[in-house]
Amino acid sequence: MESMMSGLRWRKQSGLKAIQTKIGKVAEIEMKAEEDDNGYGEEPLSPSARMFHQPNFNVHVIAVMGSKCTIQPQLVKQNLVHTLLKHPRFTSVLVEDEKDKGEMKWVLTKVELDDHIVIPKVEEDNNNLLLRESGDKFVEDYIQKLSKTSLPKSRPLWDLHLLNLKTSDAEAVGVLRIHHSLGDGASLISLLLACTRQTAHPHKLPTIPTKKRRPPRPAAAAASRMWPAACLVSLWCFLTLMWNSFVDVFMFVATALFFKDTNTPIKATTGSHLHPRRVVYRTVSLDDFKLIKNAMNMTINDVALGVVQAGLSTYLNKRYGDHDKEDDGEMEKTKHLPDNIRLRSTLLINLRPSAGIQELGEMMEKESEAKWGNCIGYVILPFRIELKENPLDYMRDAKSTIDRKKRSLEALYTFYIAQFVLKLFGIKAASCLSHRVIEHTTMCFSNLVGPQEEIGFCGHPMAYLAPSSYGQPHALMINFQSYINKMTMVLSVDENVIPNPHQLLDDLEMSLKLIKDATLANSLVL
Repeated sequence: MESMMSGLRWRKQSGLKAIQTKIGKVAEIEMKAEEDDNGYGEEPLSPSARMFHQPNFNVHVIAVMGSKCTIQPQLVKQNLVHTLLKHPRFTSVLVEDEKDKGEMKWVLTKVELDDHIVIPKVEEDNNNLLLRESGDKFVEDYIQKLSKTSLPKSRPLWDLHLLNLKTSDAEAVGVLRIHHSLGDGASLISLLLACTRQTAHPHKLPTIPTKKRRPPRPAAAAASRMWPAACLVSLWCFLTLMWNSFVDVFMFVATALFFKDTNTPIKATTGSHLHPRRVVYRTVSLDDFKLIKNAMNMTINDVALGVVQAGLSTYLNKRYGDHDKEDDGEMEKTKHLPDNIRLRSTLLINLRPSAGIQELGEMMEKESEAKWGNCIGYVILPFRIELKENPLDYMRDAKSTIDRKKRSLEALYTFYIAQFVLKLFGIKAASCLSHRVIEHTTMCFSNLVGPQEEIGFCGHPMAYLAPSSYGQPHALMINFQSYINKMTMVLSVDENVIPNPHQLLDDLEMSLKLIKDATLANSLVL
């Protein structure tokens, strides 16, 4: 992740030392004055980026992209030269400045695309249904093996794996892997989308839906003219904001020190960040989310959180009931969940407004400057894990939780706390703080908004997009990614803790169906 700055500025090279990798290769950086005139230079790593190079926080972001046609590697390479390679972070190598106490810096270098494009040999009869199903397993196993490795520091920290095999929902699959120090997850996915174009209009960037501001209500407008009432309302809102922020910051500090989640069957064990991850995903209808959203006057985020709470409650109820000799039907009806389960998600929030797709697209096309970087704050999101008779209660709980978090400055104040620890104790202490907060919670949850129309990546129409990551201390990460009229639910799990991730996907999908059915039934009654 990058530091806050108005743009990317490069300085001339001072004494730089190449990094020695585990395999013994040295990144040879030849930086001359004339190269600096062409845009070559150096930039120190921000504290957030340095944190992701600590041994206990070596996180990689991956984006699994389904293609509607066979991938042509040469076409991909031709397009990457004009898109991704226009971004300085993807053409920079990590080096150590020997004149500045080993300070790590980004240094622009020439990129050999063949070192970053991986094409494994895949032999498969695409007309065989059984082999198509094994194609899904092949992709899962490939990513799982990939998660055992780290990107070599002898070259820019990204690579792209092209798997030309047919799966149940794509003709081929691409896996883009990026080190988390290059940027936060949302910014990296935005950059990926800025490299795509609409298939119907090859010169147009994707359209990402934005939140529309609601017009002021007549009653609110009338109240604004009554300044005593408006002052009282503003005072109450301010006091609520301060109180919520105080409580959230207190809980953040307590979590960093001693306050842990309940030790449930999905809670990570010690050293989980070193374990390989299995990434599984399933695509459902985005229209179902919109139906629930509109019927209950909430957001897609609210619906996603409600579905996760319902799905996790069902899944954990089954896991707690595994020791009982009952059939699946009885287990679903019988309560095995303990009371008062404490289960929370840690969210990393980028407080700096990131560049939009249009701005990133112009940066790569016209080589102009664009905002890149972030200042990271933390939000701890509590989940209510319990079995409910009415599925819509999960939605109401989710909306209440998110509305409460919106009335808090938790992310801002936790950012200041992390900065204070960094300046007072150094990067290792700041990394330890982040690791302890994440280790004392159970999971990570996010929802990303995708394009409204079909897009193509490097000339290949995209069937789906499934972002995730590995290297985090959590044993479970759940990401939602929308695309056209579809929503992809992505799980990244430590199989030592969650050996049956497909069962969790089944429970999430079933929870969505039950909530949708309850919404329709409730609408009919009304």
